[in-house]
This record gives sequence, structure tokens and C-alpha cells, in this order.
Amino acid sequence: MNGVLKEIGVGVVGFGTVGTGTVKLLIENAEQLRKRVGIPVRLVRVGDNDLGRDRGIRLAEGVLVGDGMKVARDPSVHILVELVGGTGAAKDFLLEAVRNGKSVVTANKALLAECGPEIERAVLDAGVDIGFEASVGGGIPIIRTLREGLAANRIRGIFGIINGTCNYILSRMTKEGKPFAEVLAEAQKAGLAEADPSFDVDGIDTAHKLAILVWLATGGHVPPKEIFVEGIRDVSPEDIAFAREFGYTIKLLAIAKENGTGIEVRVHPTMIPSHYLLSTVDGAFNAIYVKGDFVGSSLSYGQGAGMLPTASAVVSDIIEISRNLRRGSSGRIPPSGFFLADPAARIDVAPFHQVYSEYYLRIRVVDKPGVLSRIAGVLGHHAISISSVLQKGRGESAVPIYIVTHRAKESDMRAALDEVDRLPDILERTRMIRIETNL
Repeated sequence: MNGVLKEIGVGVVGFGTVGTGTVKLLIENAEQLRKRVGIPVRLVRVGDNDLGRDRGIRLAEGVLVGDGMKVARDPSVHILVELVGGTGAAKDFLLEAVRNGKSVVTANKALLAECGPEIERAVLDAGVDIGFEASVGGGIPIIRTLREGLAANRIRGIFGIINGTCNYILSRMTKEGKPFAEVLAEAQKAGLAEADPSFDVDGIDTAHKLAILVWLATGGHVPPKEIFVEGIRDVSPEDIAFAREFGYTIKLLAIAKENGTGIEVRVHPTMIPSHYLLSTVDGAFNAIYVKGDFVGSSLSYGQGAGMLPTASAVVSDIIEISRNLRRGSSGRIPPSGFFLADPAARIDVAPFHQVYSEYYLRIRVVDKPGVLSRIAGVLGHHAISISSVLQKGRGESAVPIYIVTHRAKESDMRAALDEVDRLPDILERTRMIRIETNL
């Protein structure tokens, strides 16, 4: 192909928020892209089933079409950009483009997490490239960092704040002391949370992104259903106030780390020491902390979502693939960054019940003598030792007891709490949040 292509044709399927930003960037920065690639990178097709909505961008006659398959099959398209979302039509468009010999770019974390092995095999068999920088971290170049910048390292751990909606809500709760439901409603009104926020606040979006990061760190896939996921709905101002008082900050953390029995892969609200850099990541910003065996620790930080930052990541992939096409090459870097005999290989996920952590417990009890000793006795029976304990509101009919434990096994903690919650003086189910101090 070297010396044949005079320009790179780009087709975009999905003309929503990110699609609009991508089209805008391709048009407005066309000269910048030409200088970066060496030949013009031209938008030739845009596919979307809504042909009437005004997106504030004037396209040439015939560029916008209502059938994404026409874009996937158009011979003038060298790179298909899939920005539809989901795992239905988006998968069909992407695989059809690959079958037609086109390289592809996607921001679709759900598609990569759920269908990664199938997509990776199709890309390798077709001898084309795939870019997905925008799938995790928005404008943060974490995909390229793991696939290339840190390629010499064995990745020992990943700790990420990778959902802007959750981080915005927890940041507001921390600063203003407001309850979850109130902050969520305000975020929805401001357009910072979806009308149905479940995908974000229940941790599903974060789990999809974590699956992609683990794939890039290890070369192995982890099915999202094998990731332990707990969202932020139950985090209360009371928990946040305790965390602040004891030097912690609560974040929805994506965690992947080696533990000797496999790789822990989990998503849940986590207390981390407030002096850690991750604790200072506020608002809708994202940050990914990576520990490599030779490089040590590194932190990538930036805007994790939004039209323009995500479009920036999408077009960075277009530039990289365009350079390859101009030189007549593809597959220089495999999708995962690993050349493996079986690209569908899965990682060994450490059983979650064997994970060790420190724990915060909030237990609401009847204020009477002996209650704390009985709780401590149950914890001790399950090999759980107490690091600190605080009781407030003496003399009231119901009082909270706050406990921080030393490191304990997840299965022991769950068994202990089952027993604690059956004690006669316990008034409601114990609230538990895991603590990470070894980042």
C-alpha cells in the first residue's frame, strides 16, 4: 500500500455527543492531521439513523447517511469509527468493517469488555488495526501508556477512578455533606448523570473499563461477570464524615492486583488515605494509578468524559492507524499489546472471598453495657482484630459504633457480619466499606 494511498478516508457511525465532537475535530483540525500523517485524513461518511437533528456542523451533500452498514462497506472508508455504543448494532458495524478489510476505532467499553475475544480474533484474522483509546479515561492516554509506554514492565497493580459521574457525586457529598440521592438528582438536572444512572452508580461502567485495563496489563481477558462490583448508592454522609475524621477519603475504586492466588479484580467504594494523590481527584476527573515492577508507580490524570476530550482520544487513534496505512503496515502492535498463541486466553481471577483488606464498619446498636464486647467477641472468633473503635451519642436509645479492623479475609468478614447482625441489640444491617492503604 506504500505509495498508493493519497489520502485516508474516515467513516463515523454514531453522530451523537462523541460522534459530533469527533466530526468537529476531523473537520476543524484537518490541516493539523495532514501534517501529523503526511497525507490528508478526510471525513467521507457519517452514519446515523437521525438525519434531521441540527448538530451545528455543516456536512457536504451525501456525507451523512442513515445506514451504518453503508459506512462499514463503503470502499472509500479506510478507517471506521464506531461511536454507537452498546453491544448490538455497534458490534455488527465494527465486525462488518473488519470483514471488509477496514481498520476500526471505537470508544465502546461495553463492547470490548463483553465481546473482546471475538473482536480481537476478527481483527487479527483480517490483518487490520483497532484503536480504543477513548474507551477508558476519556482524554487520558492510558491505553497507549499500558500498551506501549509501560510495555517493558510486569504490571503489579492498577487502581483507578474511572467513572466521572461517581467521582462527581462522591466529591460533592464529601465537600457539602449532602446525601447521595440529593447530589444524584442535582447531577441529573445538570446533565452530569443519566436519567437512569444505574450503569454508572452501580459500578457496571467501571467494571467494563477495568476489564479492558486488565486485558492490556496481562494479555488475558476477564469476563465482566467475574469482577466483584459494588456501587455507591449506600455511601452516606455519615460514612464520609467518619472517613474524613480518621484521615480517609471515599472513592469508587477499580482495583486489579496480584495476590499470589491470581489477580484480584474488583470495583467498590474504598477508603484511601487522604494524603494519597488519588484522594485529591475531584469532580468528574479520572485518574489511573499503575504499579510496574521496574518503573514503579505512575499516575495518569485528566478529563474522563465529555465530547471534546473523548473526541481527542478517538482522533489520536485515527492518526496512529493512518500512519500505519500510509506506510502499508498493520498489526505492528496487537490489540492487547501481547503476541499470544491464544488471543482469547483468560486470566486467573483470584476468588473474591480470599481477598484481604482492612475494613470500616458502622454498626447501629442499642446503647447498653456489653454490646461492644459481644461485637468484638464475634469478630475475634472469625480471626478479625480491631485497629480502632469509636462510639458516639452516649445516652441515646440508638447509637453508632464505628470500627476499623486490621487486615482480614473477605470470607471471614462476611461470616462475622452475618453473625453480628443477628445479635439482639443490633438495630440494622452493618455497613461495611473496604480500606486500601497499600497503593
